[in-house]
Amino acid sequence: MAHPVDVHVGRKLKQIRTLRRFSQTDVAHRLDLSFQQIQKYEIGSNRIAASRLFDLAQMFDVSPAYFFEGLQDSGQTPTPRDSGLEIANALASIQDETVKKRIVSFIEDISGTAVAPKRRMVR
Repeated sequence: MAHPVDVHVGRKLKQIRTLRRFSQTDVAHRLDLSFQQIQKYEIGSNRIAASRLFDLAQMFDVSPAYFFEGLQDSGQTPTPRDSGLEIANALASIQDETVKKRIVSFIEDISGTAVAPKRRMVR
């Protein structure tokens, strides 16, 4: 059974990866891992080593502490699912690219924040 902290850190990884519009494959290539390893990190079945967590924080331009934000004081119970992740997943599931771009543009307009463009791996 996965430790609740590992599950929380994995959810935070999935959240930032989705928000930054990286695929599991994109992250895996940058870390010289398989996408299956990223999947295992995200569900908490494999723990993320401190050095790997540091690499991920640099990749996504966040503090390593980001991955622990929202843990209860006991450090044992992860917080409920973040609606931002659910919104990002819903946006990613939209097939019509024109509609998706209009929604992203709307979000940028009302938030005053630019959404990072999708990054593609160059081989």
